[in-house]
This record gives sequence, C-alpha cells and structure tokens, in this order.
Amino acid sequence: MVLSSGFRVFLRVCTAVALLFIYAPLMLVVINSFNASQTFAWPPSRLTLEWWRRAFDSQGARDAVVTSIEVACLATVLALVLGTMAAMALQRYRFFGRDAVSLLIILPIALPGIVTGIALNNAFRTMFGLELGFLTIVVAHATFCIVTVFNNVVARLRRVGVGLEEASSDLGASIFQTFWLVTFPMMRSALIAGGLLAFALSFDEIIVTTFTAGPKEQTLPLWIFNNLFRPNQGPVVNVIAVVLILLSIVPIWVSQKLAGTSEGLAGR
Repeated sequence: MVLSSGFRVFLRVCTAVALLFIYAPLMLVVINSFNASQTFAWPPSRLTLEWWRRAFDSQGARDAVVTSIEVACLATVLALVLGTMAAMALQRYRFFGRDAVSLLIILPIALPGIVTGIALNNAFRTMFGLELGFLTIVVAHATFCIVTVFNNVVARLRRVGVGLEEASSDLGASIFQTFWLVTFPMMRSALIAGGLLAFALSFDEIIVTTFTAGPKEQTLPLWIFNNLFRPNQGPVVNVIAVVLILLSIVPIWVSQKLAGTSEGLAGR
C-alpha cells in the first residue's frame, strides 16, 4: 500500500505526540532527581547530585532493592519451570478442556491487579493459613509471571513444529533426550526473553504486592509509594524511581533483541 507524503507526515506527528505523552512525565522524574530544589521548582535553577547520595545512603531503599531482586528472581524461576511445562503440555498434546486450561493460565494477568491481589490474600490467609510475607509475595508474582513465559514458549513451539522431535524419537532418543537435545535448544531464546520479561514484570509490581506482602517485607515499588508523600523523601523517591526505570529497561530491551534475533533466524 502506497501512502501519500501528507499522510506519512500526519502519522509521524501522531507518533511523536504519543511518545511525548508517554515519556514526558518520565523525563520530568529524571530531571527532578537532579533538581536542587526540594519543592521541585520548575525550571530547575540549579542541579545537584545530593539526592543521589542520600538515596544510596538510605538503608530502607537498599533493603527494598534487595527484596525486589530476590522476589523477582525466585518468581522468574517458578514462572520458567511452570510456564514451560504448561506450554509443552498444551501445545504438544490434545486433551479435553485444553482451551479452558489455556484460558485459566492467561487469566491472572488479564484480571485487574486488585482482584488478583484480593483473591490471593484470601487464599493465603483463609484456605492455606499462611502468614503474609516473603513467600506469599513470590507465589503471587509467579502467578502472573507464568503468562509471559507461557506465551513466549507457545509461540516458539508453534513456529518450530514437531518434525525434528519426531525425527529424534524415530532415531531412538527418549523423551528427555529429545527435550534436552532438540526441543530445549530451539526454544532457549524464547525462554530467556520470557524470563527477562517476567523479571521486569515482578520487579515493577505494586498492586498485587500490596495485598500479599507482610508488615516486614517491602519491595522497591512499595517503598516508593510509602515515601512518596513525605516531604523530606520526595527528591530521594525521584532518584529511586529513575533507578527503577533503568532496571526495568534493561531486561525488556534484551528480551526484545532476543525476540528480534530469533525472528530473523526463523525467516532464513
């Protein structure tokens, strides 16, 4: 389809406006992390690194970062194992209720976070008698992180087909040998991409965490929310928000590069 030059200009303007609408608030946070004014006077009259020094000296912020990383790593591992197993079962086998199971796996990320959070809170405390704490946060994050791994693995399995696996079986390989030597290498980049997205999703999560965290556990998003309206902590919160943005960008960018590389290889 050939587009007129005027329409192409219109599309570019719309794209620029959309990007400005999305990223202008983020840029404001970045600038205010260097703003010398504690009241965020605009435009900044002077820039400083004082807030960054205070942020790195904040024990609460450092503890929250460590907790978020630990939760995200454990939730990602659970999501990789369970998401891969579910994808293999649903993509390689046919059974009654297959579509319903697929819907149930995707549902946690499709539901509003507050609904998922309340449901998990009730399940942990009422059904299982668990005290809210680190373990409940990990399990809660894994429930929606599974979806990112599941979707990536299902898409890869659909693309590669079953020909190589059947050939491996015909040559005498066992199910586990076929998986380790044939299936796993074909979906390795999809697993890495799904794992990175799951890590980023867990690291940024706040709504579900609010309902499943105990009184002693505090992830980085919870720390930001709890300190957001404290006048003395406002500049430090901006710094931590910038760090959170950077830590979220890296895994998402890497996963996009991996997905792009795998698509290019698949097309050759």
